[in-house]
Amino acid sequence: MGTYSIKELEKLSGIKAHTIRIWEKRHNLIHPSRTSTNIRFYSDEDLKKIINVSLLNNHGVKISRIAGMSPDEINKTVLNVTASQTSAAAYIEQLVVAMVDLDEAHFDTIVATLVRKFGFERTVTEAIYPFLEKIGVLWLTQNINPAQEHFISNLIRQKIIAAIDALPHAVNSKKKILLFLPEREMHEMGLLFHCYLAKQAGLKVYYLGQNVPHSDLVSVVNTHQPQTIVTSITVTMPMGITAYLSRLSEEFKDRKILVSGLQTAELSGKLPANVLIFRNASSFKDLISKL
Repeated sequence: MGTYSIKELEKLSGIKAHTIRIWEKRHNLIHPSRTSTNIRFYSDEDLKKIINVSLLNNHGVKISRIAGMSPDEINKTVLNVTASQTSAAAYIEQLVVAMVDLDEAHFDTIVATLVRKFGFERTVTEAIYPFLEKIGVLWLTQNINPAQEHFISNLIRQKIIAAIDALPHAVNSKKKILLFLPEREMHEMGLLFHCYLAKQAGLKVYYLGQNVPHSDLVSVVNTHQPQTIVTSITVTMPMGITAYLSRLSEEFKDRKILVSGLQTAELSGKLPANVLIFRNASSFKDLISKL
């Protein structure tokens, strides 16, 4: 069971502390516990209720009506409201609920609904990515614990891998693309989705994954001759990102090198001609469409 201060509840739910206090006092919607020094703290159940109340209120259900609902009625009304949504982003707060509860079945239901309504690509770009950004902030501010973060990240990773496996192999394609993460780089989620987009585009994909020794990268490139190499860099490179990209450019002169990740924001000055930076899935799709 999690325990949250009102400020932590605000960050997790997106609801202002002032509003939470009004809902608590005027409408008796939640019942926080108190420490021995009379400071409020809230439970996982309080967090879930606040998220659901906010969703219903944002979709026109009056607080006075919500206050008279039982927990089952609130949950059923939330399901009805989300089922009619035309925006994938409307499901982000429900993903937070699944994470807090470590509820795989709830997560699966949300993702299945999203994929059915919007397709896998929009599900990732419009719901999963913003959700990951949100939990990244929550992780940095210590508003979620490591177990919750690992739980939800692994479930998302499984979904992307399953979607990749469901795509046909481009056996006869002459357009080859290799995706890898450099040594010490373990943030694989974005690269996995780029793998999905490349395979969906009909390219022959070589996916090497995390923490690839440089000598192994060189060996695979020399053996299989991909025209395009893709990587993502979020950790600080020992030699610096500019020097690292120059090294890749020099060793793979005849190939396009596509790079994303937080460290690319630190780049300044002119890049080698065969190195291209992309910021999101849309720009990646645009680049591979021209291969």
